[in-house]
Amino acid sequence: MSVKTLTINDQLISAQEEDTLLQAAQEAGIHIPTLCHLEGVGDVGACRLCLVEIAGSNKLQPACVTKVAEGLEVNTNSDRLQKYRRTIVEMLFAEGNHICSVCVANNNCELQDLAIEMGMDHVRLEYHFPDRQVDVSHDRFGVDHNRCVLCTRCIRVCDEIEGAHTWDMAGRGTNSHVITDLSQPWGTSETCTSCGKCVNACPTGAIFYQGSSVGEMKRDRAKLDFLVTAREKQQWNL
Repeated sequence: MSVKTLTINDQLISAQEEDTLLQAAQEAGIHIPTLCHLEGVGDVGACRLCLVEIAGSNKLQPACVTKVAEGLEVNTNSDRLQKYRRTIVEMLFAEGNHICSVCVANNNCELQDLAIEMGMDHVRLEYHFPDRQVDVSHDRFGVDHNRCVLCTRCIRVCDEIEGAHTWDMAGRGTNSHVITDLSQPWGTSETCTSCGKCVNACPTGAIFYQGSSVGEMKRDRAKLDFLVTAREKQQWNL
């Protein structure tokens, strides 16, 4: 596998040819905001928060799905990018029903952290206040569609790590929403293994442990990392 040399924020770095710009930046200690990215599962470029500027192109590119290339000159932190990222975060708040003060993930939410990082002290857009449902039919977990940001982490972790394929996406545009088993109540699912990986993968308070109260939604990302790498590192015997 060949090595590519490129520049990110005027810093000369080297990366494997199969690496993405996000991976190359992270290896070099350069921070790029993300929301739909989750270590260990495939990237889809859904949230667009990792958009970067590449010299010679007017089009912003998502760092999580853009491969490195020899001689690229990448900027991850311009005024233009910060403006786009703040607008994206504001849109996520305006399009959902995110009330942090009563959310199980308050102070433990990646969307909330991004809002702070972007310097967002208010939402300049008009709130949609959509009519979304809460499903607590499962005996251990619940899903609150009001807090979902459509990152598809739950879908990918269920497909790629657990292999259950319980979660999927339905609808289009503002009607898009995650579903279980062809839009059946989660508690009636015949494919769900109740493993909890989707709960640990969710960046907000959308998927939660039943019984969690405000600010109690803790997640163990290390558990997902272990499941992804355990077979390669022979940390268990099959």
